[in-house]
This record gives sequence, structure tokens and C-alpha cells, in this order.
Amino acid sequence: MIDVANRLKSVEEYYFSKKLREVAFLKSQGKPIINLGVGSPDLAPPFKATMLLQDSLIDDGAHRYQSYQGIPEFREEIANFYKKHYRVNLSSQTEILPLLGSKEGIMHISMAFLNTGDEVLIPNPGYPTYSAVTKLLEAEPVFYDLLEENQWEPDFIALERMDLSKVKIMWVSYPHMPTGANASNKFYDEVIAFGKRHNILIVNDNPYSFILNNRPISIMRYKNAKDVCLELNSLSKTFNMAGWRVGMLVGNYDYVNAVLKVKSNMDSGMFYGIQKGAIEALKSSDLWYVSLNSVYQQRRELIWKLADGLNCTYDKDTSGLFVWAKLPPHIKSEEFTDVVLKEHSIFIAPGTVFGSNGEGYVRFSLCASEDDINEALARI
Repeated sequence: MIDVANRLKSVEEYYFSKKLREVAFLKSQGKPIINLGVGSPDLAPPFKATMLLQDSLIDDGAHRYQSYQGIPEFREEIANFYKKHYRVNLSSQTEILPLLGSKEGIMHISMAFLNTGDEVLIPNPGYPTYSAVTKLLEAEPVFYDLLEENQWEPDFIALERMDLSKVKIMWVSYPHMPTGANASNKFYDEVIAFGKRHNILIVNDNPYSFILNNRPISIMRYKNAKDVCLELNSLSKTFNMAGWRVGMLVGNYDYVNAVLKVKSNMDSGMFYGIQKGAIEALKSSDLWYVSLNSVYQQRRELIWKLADGLNCTYDKDTSGLFVWAKLPPHIKSEEFTDVVLKEHSIFIAPGTVFGSNGEGYVRFSLCASEDDINEALARI
């Protein structure tokens, strides 16, 4: 057996990759599993987007390699989208890079900026991929606390007390995953100033800003953001296009161009038809967002009832595709979710998947039908 690279010894297989195999096995044994653990939208994409994808299949050049930077009209529509919804002006030529999903961007950004031994500030709790990618590149994750009593925002006084001399990147994500917390204006001003003071690249991962949220925000709207910030965004959640793998990176030319150097050596461009469909999705009217959030609002109210039935508490003033719920005292997250899976055939995510500060919490996904959620309610 040939030894694997040392970098693989520092990471484990993604939790949901392992757990979904277990869930699939239970289903194969006849268990009626209800999956409330994964944030994979089950609703349909905009109808016009799927039609444009189909119609584009006969266009000249549709099946050739595409530009590493995406077709010009796709970048232009991303710029229009940012101007309309975030009030941010971007150059479609120099400040936008389409991605094969924003998860790809986490790797590409890290490869573009991190050297062995560099440090990365990672939220706890937060998206597990930030730390996994950091370790794969032989950099060092440095976790910063996000706590309920601080509205899940960083404590910048505590951060300033740390040795930041080796820190190269800081990951932030608001609306926050997994808690759904929205950041204040003060946070954005503070994190940009923090990045400038310490020469740290601030990367805002922003896929949830239109889900159950009346105030979509881009960090690029704030003063001096382009000096030290990049932002990842995605069509996966907003337009139910997770399997299409369409995302984007925005920021100033120098940072975006550095990421392009990595990306151009990793893939051969996004499929033409997907770009055409994505353009149409980005043109969606306000009615799309109203309709989408009406469905999620109804589901969330049912999930709140489910959380009540499991003696959990939660904050109703949140956004995103999840309900982050606090368990009764002295109950461990993974033990609780294992019991719920075993006794009720309901899969929910333990908070510890997202970091040590997730102990004592669980996460419910809204990506299940009302019928499934009602069935889960009946079981408990």
C-alpha cells in the first residue's frame, strides 16, 4: 500500500459525507429516515433558468471549453445583481470571478494566499471546510469564539490580544452558518478595520443573504472593503441550484486575479449552458424571493414546533436555511442526535460538527417538505 500524503492525516472525511452513508444504510434496511440535517434545497430553480439551460444546448460552441473567467454576459449579470440587491458597484471585467460553487472558492483562495505555517482565523462555530482546507494546505487554523451572549459576533478586543503576526486570512460568514445570526453594521466596519490594521485578508462567505432575510448585505458595501476583503457568493441557496455548482468571487482585481491563477490550473471553465441558466436566475424578479421565503417561513414555523417538542430553545430573529437550537442543560449534542435518529428515524445535525462552541446545540435544516416535517412532529 502506497502511503497517502501527510496532509491527509490532519483531516477527516467531511461529517456529512460519513453520516449520509449511515443514513442511506438505515434507509436500505427499511428505516423511514427523515433528513433534517443537510442544507440541500429541495425546491425547483427558476423555471426560466432551466429553460435557458436547455435552449442553450444547441448554441454554437456550447460544448467547447469555456473561459476560465466565465462568459462576459454572466459576469455582467453578476455585476447587475450586486448593484441591484447590495448597492455595490463592481467591474465585470476585473472584480468578478465565476466559480464552480463557492466551496471551490474556499480552496482556491487558500491556495492563492497561504504558505506552510501561515495561520488562519476560523469561526467557532462555523463551516467545517474552512479548517479542513487550511489543514490540507499545511497552514494552521486558529479558532476564534462566537458566542450566543455576543450575538454570535467576534470579540475584537479578545482578537487584538492574540499574536496575529502569522495570520494571513480571516473567515467570516453572515448571515452566519450554522446559527443564522445577522451581523450588525458595526461588525462590518470593525472587521474591515481589523484586517487593515493587521494586513489580514478578510473573506466573507455570503450564500444565505436572501433566505428569510429582509436586509441582504455584502461586505463590499462598506468603506475600504476592497482594500482587504473578498466575498464568496452562490446561487445554490438563493435559487435552489446547489447541484448546478455556480458561485462567484468578488473583490479588487489584484486579489481576484491571484485566485484566477489557481483556478485556471484546476478546471477548464464552467459549462456554457449552466452559465446561461445562471444569468436568467440572477434576473429573477422580487416575486421570486417573496415566494421562496414564504415556503421557508412556513417550514421554519413547523421546525420551531419540532424544536419545542424536543425541549430545545431557539432565536426567532435569524436568517438562512436552518434553525439553530439549544438543548436542555447537560445534554451532549452528538448523543442527542444519535438518540433522535435511533428512536424516531429523524436525522438532525449535532452542533459539534461546526466546532466546540456548538456543544449543547443542534441544527435543523429547512430543506424538507412540510409533509416530512409534520411526520417528524408526529413521531416526537
